[in-house]
Amino acid sequence: MERSNHTVSEFILLGFTSDPVMQRVLFGMFLIMYTLTVLGNSTLIVLICNDSRLHTPMYFFIGNLSFLDLWLSTVYTPKILVICISEDKSISFAGCVAQFFFSAGLDYSECYLLAAMAYDRYVAISKPLLYSQAMSVKLCAFFVAASYMGGFTTSSIITSKTFTFYFCNDNIIDDFFCDLLPLVKLACGGKEGYQVIMYFVMTSNVMVPIALILASYFFIIATILRIRSTQGRLKAFSTCSSHLISVTLYYGSILYMYTRPRTSNFVDTDKIVSTFYTVVFPMLNPLIYSLRNKDVKEALIKLLK
Repeated sequence: MERSNHTVSEFILLGFTSDPVMQRVLFGMFLIMYTLTVLGNSTLIVLICNDSRLHTPMYFFIGNLSFLDLWLSTVYTPKILVICISEDKSISFAGCVAQFFFSAGLDYSECYLLAAMAYDRYVAISKPLLYSQAMSVKLCAFFVAASYMGGFTTSSIITSKTFTFYFCNDNIIDDFFCDLLPLVKLACGGKEGYQVIMYFVMTSNVMVPIALILASYFFIIATILRIRSTQGRLKAFSTCSSHLISVTLYYGSILYMYTRPRTSNFVDTDKIVSTFYTVVFPMLNPLIYSLRNKDVKEALIKLLK
């Protein structure tokens, strides 16, 4: 860490484009998305806290997911807005460390939380009469606490390993935030062993939740197939459709970013995909979990009245 501190005092974030007109357009787009993200997730959290009908395990997890998305978007978007309208594209070394640590911790926490939500959907479909007893308050709180612990423990390991590098190549990051891959490109020496360790850590923290989600949905599908009526099957499937959409969008973008071969031809594509799971996804989640949800709509109408 001492070598890094003496070598680089700040990083330069290139962002998306150097065209002033496009920067203003992007500023407006990101400002709108951030505003919608804050309003959507805050409203959902308020509804879940205030309406007794939403005091169930499913909404407990959705409320925590909204809190994660709200926090995650706040880690990225304010800095993106500054980059779009300011000539100063720099971020301090300490600021880069903080952004990296919180973004990684929140991302991995969300991975584990989505896995916990998949198990919740399995219990709701396979044991509807015992759902409240099986998903007790203590168990739900344990799942959420374990998600945060797993996410931020992994983030602590990755952050400490990444920022002990000697950044000798440059201090220009061709991205809009301090991400793992651009930082590794700037480092020199010992990257081969580091990349093996980091990919193992990241893979285990992404693939393990994916395996748990797939196992949960395997049992969910098996349970649904045992239901005789078509209407009953559709009703059972509709209870997990929102979660399935959320998982597909979130993990699809992450797997694309970190599993495909690395080439310089896809830098702009990488930025777009990164934008999706860092900015767009937190904005979409409140819509995914509320548009087709009668309880949330009724709670919103009650709050407005």
